[in-house]
Amino acid sequence: MSFLLKDYVYELPCELIAQFPLEKRDASRLMVADRKTGRLKDSRFSDLGRYLEPGDLLILNDTKVFPARLIGRREGGGRIEALLLNSINGGAQWKCLVKGAKKLKKGGRLLLEDRLEGSLEEKCEDGACIIKFCSDEPLMDIVESIGKTPLPPYIKRGDKATGFNDKERYQTVYAKRRGAVAAPTAGLHFTRETLDSLATGGIDIEYLTLHVGWGTFRPVRVKDIREHKLHSERYAIPLHLADKIKKVKSKGGRVVSVGTTATRALEAAFGSMDAPVLEGSTELFIMPGYGFKIVDVLITNFHLPGSTLLMLVSAFGGREFILNAYREAVKKGYRFYSYGDAMLIL
Repeated sequence: MSFLLKDYVYELPCELIAQFPLEKRDASRLMVADRKTGRLKDSRFSDLGRYLEPGDLLILNDTKVFPARLIGRREGGGRIEALLLNSINGGAQWKCLVKGAKKLKKGGRLLLEDRLEGSLEEKCEDGACIIKFCSDEPLMDIVESIGKTPLPPYIKRGDKATGFNDKERYQTVYAKRRGAVAAPTAGLHFTRETLDSLATGGIDIEYLTLHVGWGTFRPVRVKDIREHKLHSERYAIPLHLADKIKKVKSKGGRVVSVGTTATRALEAAFGSMDAPVLEGSTELFIMPGYGFKIVDVLITNFHLPGSTLLMLVSAFGGREFILNAYREAVKKGYRFYSYGDAMLIL
C-alpha cells in the first residue's frame, strides 16, 4: 500500500486521450479485470450483460450536467470565463471559477454572453469567486439558454466541433437531476437498449444522485495523498434503494456501481448499515486501505495519472493490479478519459 503521489502516475501517449466519443455509445471497448484470478480480458461494452448475474443490483448516477460555462467580459474590457459551481443558499450568489479574475476587484461588474450581469462579491482561498447575478429571469433558465457544456480540460478541440453536440453526448441517456459540472462518465456508455437488455436478463437497475463538482478535475499537488482534501459533493439516495441494498447485502448478492461518483455516494451514505445517511454532502476520499462496505463490482473509465479517481479505483482493485491493467490498456490502444473506453472490475 502506498500513499505517495508518484506511485499513482503512469505514462499515457497523448493520442490515446479520446477527444470525441464513438458514434454508438456502447460500441466502446471494455476491459474486464478479475481481482480473484488477476486476469484481464478484452471485450465490448455491449457485452456487459455476459459478466453480470441475475439478481445483481446495478446502480447508476442520474445527475444531469448543466451548461455551466459562461463567456463574457469584465467592466472596462477584458475577457472573462466563468464556470458556475454551486449556488449559495439557493440564492443569486454563486461560487464560480473565473478565468480572468485577477484584474477583477470587489464589486467589479461582469457581462456574460451579453445577457447576464454579475458582480464580484468575494475571492475565496481555494481560487474560486463568489459572484452575485442580477436578472429579471430565473438564472437557470438563462444558463440553459446561453451556457456551454463544461468539457474537461484535456479535451482540446473546444466546443465548436462541426456536426457534434457535446450537450447531448457529454450526458448520460438517463440524466435527470440537474446539478453537475462534469458527467459521471462511466455512464456515458449506456444506451436505452443496453439498459433494457440488462433488465430483461434479470439485472435490477436503480438510480441515485451525486452532483459531480469541479473537484473531480482538481489535481493532487501534495506528495502524500493523505494530505489532499476533496471538495464536497451533494448526493441523495432514495429510501427504496437503501432498502434494496440492505436486502442484497444480507443475502450475499452483488452491488454493481457504475462509476466512481456512484461509488462515493454509496460508501459515504452507508457508514452505518443500520442508519445510513441518505442525503447530504460528502468529502469522502477513497484511497488504498479503505474497506468497501457496499460496492462489490465497479464499472469505470480509465482515469488521469495521479488523480483521486485513479486512487479510488486502486483502492478497489489493488494499486499494482490496476496500474498493470492501465499499462495493458495503453499497449492495446484503449481510449482514455471521459470519452474513452471502460473497465469492469470484478
